[in-house]
Amino acid sequence: MIGWDIIAAVAFHAALRFFIMVRQRTAYVTALIVAAAIAVPALSSAGVVVEVGVAPPAPQVEVVPAVRAGYVWAPGYWAWRHGRHVWVGGHYIHERRGYHWVPDAWVQAGPRWHYAPGHWER
Repeated sequence: MIGWDIIAAVAFHAALRFFIMVRQRTAYVTALIVAAAIAVPALSSAGVVVEVGVAPPAPQVEVVPAVRAGYVWAPGYWAWRHGRHVWVGGHYIHERRGYHWVPDAWVQAGPRWHYAPGHWER
């Protein structure tokens, strides 16, 4: 017959192994979360260069809605998606005091067209 002290020792060691495993997993998951938190801002600042051999069509005529206090109008532009130009309608964006909005644009560079995304400038 097994004594209660042996059963208690086995249960204690099993619980200890489980505790250590949980701590190691927690540390691993925490490390992954910290790494992701560091990587996301770095990735968000990385730019994607869009350069195509097809000129964008003429801008579409847009009816600009009434002025909204605290917002600026970002005019529509032609985006490049799935191998073709696609119109993205204009919209209001929250203003940034001391800055002005530079709209999205296509710039010709030799026979190719380079997309310059809209951005804020001082």
